[in-house]
Amino acid sequence: MSASSTRPSYAAVLRTPHATRTFTAALVGRLSYGMVSLAVLLAVSRATGSYAAAGAVMALFGAASVFLSPLRAALVDRHGPRRALLPMAALYAGLLGTLAAATWRPGAPAPLLGTVAVAAGACTPPLGPTMRAVWGELVTDRRLLQRAYSLDGVAEELLFVSGPLLVGVLVRFAPPAAGVAVSALLVGIGTLAFVTSPAVKSVAVRASRTRTRTRTRARTRIGRGLVQPVVVAAGVGLSLGAVDLLVLAFAEQRGHGDDTVAWIFAALSAGSAVGGLLYGAVEWRTGTRVRLPALTAGLGLSLAAAGLAPGFATLTGAVVCAGFFVAPALTTAYLVADESAPPGARVQAGAWVNTAVNAGISTGAAAGGLLVGHLPVGAGFALAGGAALLAAAAVGVGTRYPRARPQHQNQNQEQEQEQNQKHEHESGTA
Repeated sequence: MSASSTRPSYAAVLRTPHATRTFTAALVGRLSYGMVSLAVLLAVSRATGSYAAAGAVMALFGAASVFLSPLRAALVDRHGPRRALLPMAALYAGLLGTLAAATWRPGAPAPLLGTVAVAAGACTPPLGPTMRAVWGELVTDRRLLQRAYSLDGVAEELLFVSGPLLVGVLVRFAPPAAGVAVSALLVGIGTLAFVTSPAVKSVAVRASRTRTRTRTRARTRIGRGLVQPVVVAAGVGLSLGAVDLLVLAFAEQRGHGDDTVAWIFAALSAGSAVGGLLYGAVEWRTGTRVRLPALTAGLGLSLAAAGLAPGFATLTGAVVCAGFFVAPALTTAYLVADESAPPGARVQAGAWVNTAVNAGISTGAAAGGLLVGHLPVGAGFALAGGAALLAAAAVGVGTRYPRARPQHQNQNQEQEQEQNQKHEHESGTA
């Protein structure tokens, strides 16, 4: 949809027809995901009077949301965003509303809350993977697509920083269950605005045209092409999940308060945002599969170096350096997944990467708890960085690195492939 002569910049991405409207709608819905974790945790703990029950309910909600994400994404690929996302969003919002009502006052039984939370998590609409698939249709120039993915990743990072802050403001004036209700409202409004965008309508039409032709081919190509980005995403998630508890232990050992921990977390997010924007603005001469292990290794080395920090200021600087690699590594993983996926399986490909990140974060958090109790903090940072380095080595060793083609050659090849697909479709329906 975008002209190949468009100057590759973030402004050019947003000037693409329907891009700003579609992206804004997706961000409204995805803000719900930035708020819901803390809101559910606080609401359930107040309703049951038990932190253990709140943690269990939150774990069930997160597991259902994360591990069923590829299945929900496959439904979007198969039936199109409009037909798949609206029922998911309606169920998700309705179940979150039920959870909000059940936790509005104390006394709700934990098994009931856990059941509702699992059902809600199972229906979470994959707005992030779908938006990235829409970017692939909106932006035909690969240079602009890199910027679109970087912009998307940075915006998502900011949503998960601002979401808990909004919950914190909200609970000053209302019960924590109100945060759950607002999350339900945001996902409903955002999804409805998203699926009614003309850009999403065109994606639904393309999906219906390519569904039958690419179904079998999608299984084989996704299986081979997704190994690298999924391994990297899992490694990045493992590292980040462990870092949270390691930073907390570092601060406690040196007598710093919780406000200090918050600043270090903010520094990591800020570094990731800046790194993502800078990464998207560069016209790389190397291919995505070459950059993928290099960026992941940069994250691992930075985290390992953080373990040598003697004080708060040094650790903050090391964490900022680590953050520089987070958004670029994940952006590249999504780009590789998109390149590997057939037209009718882009949402599913992105969902596998997203699932790997979230599963890695959960596993890393659990491992971090064990590390903090049995190893020095410096050794814990070294192991956290080692997870990213191991992922980089796994995808880098033995991989053939083809020379990067000029951008215009990539674009001509994509246009030729689209033309061939059009002829195949016409001949198949004549």
